[in-house]
Amino acid sequence: MNYLDLSIKIAVNNWQLQINAFNSVLDKLSDDQLMCEIAPGRNRGVYLLGHSTAVHDLMLPLLRFGDAVHPELHPLFVEAADRTIAEIPPIHQLKAQWKEVNDSLTAHINNLPVEEWFTRHNNISEENFEKEPQRNRLNVLFSRTNHLSYHRGQLALLIKKH
Repeated sequence: MNYLDLSIKIAVNNWQLQINAFNSVLDKLSDDQLMCEIAPGRNRGVYLLGHSTAVHDLMLPLLRFGDAVHPELHPLFVEAADRTIAEIPPIHQLKAQWKEVNDSLTAHINNLPVEEWFTRHNNISEENFEKEPQRNRLNVLFSRTNHLSYHRGQLALLIKKH
């Protein structure tokens, strides 16, 4: 294995590590705990679950893997703040959607050839990509891995509540 292959393997393994860690925290939380705010006046756990699901769902078209599976989550959990939408999907549905989205995303991630990680993502034109080649699929994976880690840490704060 060369250094390039190894570097991609490390990035993909780190992504999977964060998915597993998020799932582990999620498994420890009851529905009541997920309805709690992370801190007074802050997002609830259920919102972070929906937000993380929506962001990962949007990674499918961003990474050029296909269409979003649950585009209906985007206005609820990306465009809107917590508690500004009267009705959100129930927790059991969000958990199922989280699993569905990440199963699909992980399959695509694991099957993407090494050289494809250095191609443009869908939010940059080919012309601009020539000027900014760092705006590639691998960079998206790095940023979304960090994003997930941040929200996992927030969710972990709910474990001790209730």
